[in-house]
Amino acid sequence: MATNQPDDLLDPLYGPQTIAAIGNFTASGETVPQPLIAALAAIKAEAAIVNAELNNDLDSVTAQAISDAANEVAAGQHAAQFPIDIFQTGSGTSTNMNVNEVIATLAGRRLANPVHPNDQVNMSQSTNDTFPSAIRIACLGLITAGLLPALDGLVASLRAKALEYGDVVKAGRTHHMDATPILLGDEFHGYADQVDSAADRLRRILPDLGRLPLGGTATGNGLNAPIGFASRVAGRLSDRLDLKLVETDRHFAHQGAQDDLVDLSAQLRGAAVSLFKIANDIRLMASGPRTGFAELIIPPLQAGSSIMPGKSNPVICEVVTQVAAQVIGNDAATAFAGTQGALELNVYMPVIARNVIASIELLTNASASFTTLCIARLEVDRERCQLHAEHTLATAAALNLELGYDVATEIVKAAIVSGRSLRDELAARDIVTGDEINDLLDLTKIATGTITRS
Repeated sequence: MATNQPDDLLDPLYGPQTIAAIGNFTASGETVPQPLIAALAAIKAEAAIVNAELNNDLDSVTAQAISDAANEVAAGQHAAQFPIDIFQTGSGTSTNMNVNEVIATLAGRRLANPVHPNDQVNMSQSTNDTFPSAIRIACLGLITAGLLPALDGLVASLRAKALEYGDVVKAGRTHHMDATPILLGDEFHGYADQVDSAADRLRRILPDLGRLPLGGTATGNGLNAPIGFASRVAGRLSDRLDLKLVETDRHFAHQGAQDDLVDLSAQLRGAAVSLFKIANDIRLMASGPRTGFAELIIPPLQAGSSIMPGKSNPVICEVVTQVAAQVIGNDAATAFAGTQGALELNVYMPVIARNVIASIELLTNASASFTTLCIARLEVDRERCQLHAEHTLATAAALNLELGYDVATEIVKAAIVSGRSLRDELAARDIVTGDEINDLLDLTKIATGTITRS
């Protein structure tokens, strides 16, 4: 990403609308996300060229100057020129005006002639169709280039661990209590399936996100946008960004409501829930090293305590679970914001943009670090897993087919009282032979569900 020009702060490129917004909006000190600014600028760049092609009172020289200036902004230059607080007018008008003013100033300097931010940079557009379009473009770009590859990488790492430890038998657990033994490989395949399903759900909603409300202008009826404008701009943006973008055929729905962004947020929440479960399981299985499960070994990354020497904590798992908590919170805010489609316009678009973009970026970064700093470096204590598998009385489930549930229950209760293993308690009853006991309590067969009636 290009850096700010050194004189940006000393030589503001924005104008009176931005200055007014800076004074009015002071809630958070958090500015509009750069991916959203970049998407807005990309729209301006392609809109200028299309406006000139349609002979819409914009000459080709001015259009090219606007497009070139917008491309600078889209590339990340002049980032300090976008200081407006994210908690602003609910349509995002102030940020749209901010982008228009900066581009107009840059284009005017190129031409040595003034360029009007509204009449020329904003030609055939309004905030009400460009801002929601920019949110979708920003989200699509971040998902396709960042989040989906990160999730796919996590899936691959989980699959690799599932294969590496596919023969390890360990105790299963339900309700935080002992359950029938399972294979560690099956457990990790389950984690991979969770993440893979979350990625698939995200992929399925991408076509909806690619339907842009460009061309609807202020209220969805297309006033001031020439015929063909929006479809041409969408086509140019699609080629430019390598994204599947088209003009929506549901302009009123895409401006009066933001249901597809609410759906996106819900799918991001779903991915967060999956990551939380996996990270939480891993830190439970790695708990110890002497008084916990201690079945998995997470390599220490840093000191875990300022007072307990040698302590190591599952820090990356803790990062992932905290990120999940934030994404779930972001979704709650987005869901409420989605309800605020008042007549022809949703007026909570900046907070929707903030939350979905933040969630995408958080999940992308957390998934990548989870993969490289935790999953890929996990080790297993095979002996500990075997010990737990042998000591769980839940293996009695394997006796049901041969002895029945009631008899198996009596044996378990007796083993609890006597302190003997299930194997020893069964042998003391003299109701099955030693070979039959070995077959019935074969941990690998139990873990793979292949115990059959003799």
